[in-house]
Amino acid sequence: MFLGIGILLILLWLGGFFMFHTAGFLIHILLILAVVSLIFHFLRGGSRAI
Repeated sequence: MFLGIGILLILLWLGGFFMFHTAGFLIHILLILAVVSLIFHFLRGGSRAI
């Protein structure tokens, strides 16, 4: 779940960086959230089946 959120946020960050360069603050917030969600994903050990 966190991996999907992280990838989505990184893609949104890249799209926003190249399309809407004036909204720099919001774009960097998205990047920080993406990195945090990827870190949580790898700390939890990836996908687990219940």
